[in-house]
Amino acid sequence: MLTVGRPSYFGDDLEGAHRVSDQRNSTIRTLRRLWPYVRPHRARMAVVVSATMLAMLCGLGIPLLTQRIVDGPIQNKQTELLPWLILGVLVLGVSEATLFYIRRKIVARPAAEVEARMRFDLYQHLQRLPVAFHDRWQSGQLLSRATNDLTTVRRFVAFAIVFLIVNSIVIVIGLGIIAALSPSLLIVSLCGALPLIVISYFFEKKFKVVARQAQDQAGDLTTTLEESVLGIRVLKAFGRGPELSKRFLAQARDLRATELQKVSILASLWSVLIVLPELSIAGMLGVGAIGIINGTMTVGTLIAAVAVSAYLRWPIDSIGWLLAETNQAASALERYWEVIDSPVTITSPARPAPLPTPLRGHVRFEGVRFAFEDGKEVLSGIDLDLRPGETVALVGATGSGKTTLTALVPRLADVTGGRVTIDGVDVRDFALEDLRRVVGTAFEEPVLFSASVTENVGLGVPDVSETAVREALRIAKAEEFVDALPWGLATRIGEQGLSLSGGQRQRLALARAVVGRPAVLVLDDPLSALDVHTEAEVEAALRRVLHGVTALVVAHRSSTVQLADRVAMLVNGKIAAIGSHRELLATNEEYRRLLSSSDSEEIVAEEVAS
Repeated sequence: MLTVGRPSYFGDDLEGAHRVSDQRNSTIRTLRRLWPYVRPHRARMAVVVSATMLAMLCGLGIPLLTQRIVDGPIQNKQTELLPWLILGVLVLGVSEATLFYIRRKIVARPAAEVEARMRFDLYQHLQRLPVAFHDRWQSGQLLSRATNDLTTVRRFVAFAIVFLIVNSIVIVIGLGIIAALSPSLLIVSLCGALPLIVISYFFEKKFKVVARQAQDQAGDLTTTLEESVLGIRVLKAFGRGPELSKRFLAQARDLRATELQKVSILASLWSVLIVLPELSIAGMLGVGAIGIINGTMTVGTLIAAVAVSAYLRWPIDSIGWLLAETNQAASALERYWEVIDSPVTITSPARPAPLPTPLRGHVRFEGVRFAFEDGKEVLSGIDLDLRPGETVALVGATGSGKTTLTALVPRLADVTGGRVTIDGVDVRDFALEDLRRVVGTAFEEPVLFSASVTENVGLGVPDVSETAVREALRIAKAEEFVDALPWGLATRIGEQGLSLSGGQRQRLALARAVVGRPAVLVLDDPLSALDVHTEAEVEAALRRVLHGVTALVVAHRSSTVQLADRVAMLVNGKIAAIGSHRELLATNEEYRRLLSSSDSEEIVAEEVAS
């Protein structure tokens, strides 16, 4: 879980000042990284900024026409120019509204496309990241980055970045107009504007920290919700719903408290944003009234200056809020880059080796070592030779490294020492797509997707034929129950395949592994969820499919072990013994103990006796 501390920004220590400076630089760097996504739409964004700028200038032009009306037709009682001046005000007002409509109409597409492109890149990167990355990260944190955070970025591109630019320019132009009307009124106006900018700067720094905290808490909440939905059967079966509800409620309350803290910061900011401009306008009225009495200022000038000042209220007021939105977008982008910047450690080589023709499927583990990032070594110098067409079973206690060893063949993980070869070529020299096309894999925990049976079985084989799917289902003894589904092969499997039994899910996963007729099969205890009768049928079918295929099978039952030509026993990441099933039963006490822990001791004893 990611946590965000609350740094102190209001201190006189040098370290605190450096921290504020570093965060400011970090925000700028983070936002600059957004440019490659915005760059393809820079022409549209330029039109958006121009339209917004012209709209704001139209709004600033109305007070100047008002001055002409007051100091001209009204003051001199001459009505000849009055209709034209009023028409000018009307034209400026309609133009302002039209230009804002154009801005909103045009900006929607580039903002949505930036969001869509970033979401696609994130999804693509998640697909390329190694399995170890996904083991470390909560799925809810990844989901919140792909949804909520990118929605925040879209709002920033569509609104905040445009008005941050335009409003800053409009404030400068507006103050210039006030200066041209009356330098004394400009001084009064600056007395309210400058403190406002300084205060907004400090408020937005506080807001960034709280915004990041809220985003992380939203990710934690999403994780809990997702786990509860996917594990609803377990929660109901064990009656743990109330406990998870308490946990969810506690996280929701924490998020609510953080959101209320954000509201409190914004409320304090807005109170200052409202008070200071009001005081500024009051000061301008006082100074202007004195000027009119003394004859140094006209009524039209005062009205125009106050109108411009009033018009600048929103641009000035919005600066603090826009800076808060900017920091919220920066926090969202930081969370996005955290994932994007995660290194893809398993990639295809620049010049991949071609697959041998014909592919024999000779698999060798040569001095293979594997250690996790924390340095804990799981495999220590594995040497194992799987001859073409041979089936080798892996047995061992929990944590001995069986699953890790099987993951090295299709490069779901990479060795940290030694190498794995197929037909004498290091698997790291093949293109990933080629390697995983010739290595079929079935996992102990079958994962199915919300798609049809055909799509689930043919996942790794583009344009798979119905004949191939049915043959794979026949091998996995799944054809009968699939045909009994409402729409047969076209039946959509529910999320995670929970509408099916454990054995049915495992048989579909097994069919998926063999549908492409791979030269090498890696099966991680593929029969663990099958009943005895179905297991016997699937084993009989597997004997046929394993004929001529090199297979590495993780096994816990003696019935599965008997499918293998040889058995390798792993103990603490090393091969402690290797031989046929009968040889190991007769000569290795630890092997007999391992099998007796999963099969009845009577069966093992009978096998030893025979």
